[in-house]
Amino acid sequence: MHILIIEDDLDLGAALQRALNAEGISSEWLRRLADAPRAFADDAFDCALLDVTLPDGSGLDLLARWRRDGVALPVLIITARSGLDDRLAGLDGGADDFIIKPFATAELVARMRAVLRRQARQASERWSIGALEIEPRRYLAWLEGRALELSPREFHLMLELARLPGSVVPKGVLAQRLEPLGDAIDFSALEVHVSNLRRKIGAQRIRTVRGIGYMLTA
Repeated sequence: MHILIIEDDLDLGAALQRALNAEGISSEWLRRLADAPRAFADDAFDCALLDVTLPDGSGLDLLARWRRDGVALPVLIITARSGLDDRLAGLDGGADDFIIKPFATAELVARMRAVLRRQARQASERWSIGALEIEPRRYLAWLEGRALELSPREFHLMLELARLPGSVVPKGVLAQRLEPLGDAIDFSALEVHVSNLRRKIGAQRIRTVRGIGYMLTA
């Protein structure tokens, strides 16, 4: 999982990145609205953690702009404001969840995973796509009840395709998602990982959409 953090507090931002990294979650940290991207054409992040009170404005205004512009990135509001009106403003403004400071990292991670499950239309920690089952948190997968032996790259590739089963994921997105903190892997390496994954889960489960990318099917 690779997330965007927009939080101005230096101590909290650094602590969040350390705690999330310990959970195997990479992140990019910004501190101002002015630094926030206006669009996410490359699908660079799985979700965003957005503070309400920032030095140059309200996070809710940024959220409203994202939603007006059609940005569908899942957003969790993080704030010290605990009033009902504040929570309703965030949720009605397009937030997917709301968490009050101070919070436990375990709760934050659980809420992020719940949001991503809803996005992937999965009801539990074990995702099901036809005969394929995946537990993202434990890095486990099964095909027709048989445990799969996947490399870390193969597992992450399968997970990225499984987030939106039946939808085409562009090659450029996959190449960047497999190396979120560095340069995207080249397409020839990506094709090798896709070929290896096909061999293990069945070639018919990964469809190539020529000139665009790949799609996981049931």
